[in-house]
Amino acid sequence: MTRLILKWVLNSFALYFVMKIIPGIRIDRFQDLLVAALVIGLLNAFLRPIIILLTLPVTMLTLGLFTLVINGLMFYLAAYLVSGFQVTGFGAAFLAALLFSLFSFVLNMVFGTKK
Repeated sequence: MTRLILKWVLNSFALYFVMKIIPGIRIDRFQDLLVAALVIGLLNAFLRPIIILLTLPVTMLTLGLFTLVINGLMFYLAAYLVSGFQVTGFGAAFLAALLFSLFSFVLNMVFGTKK
């Protein structure tokens, strides 16, 4: 349970860093940041595998690069679902998803939440 909470906090930090770097990402309040990180995590855990399975032929044709588009769509969908979390367009969502994945990976490796 504590590992799950630590991962949520680290992903919230990653989302905060992304918000500071990408000009098209805006979060109104701290609570919205926590909720957005939770929604992104839930979408990536439950909806993303289904979408990847449904788009498997396209993903194979593009040698896996279509997964980057799926990540951007998940980020954009999270912005649609959380009221205090705004993304200006798909380009910002795409870049934010790339940076969020990178920051999240690095933070999880540094703090050892991968087991």
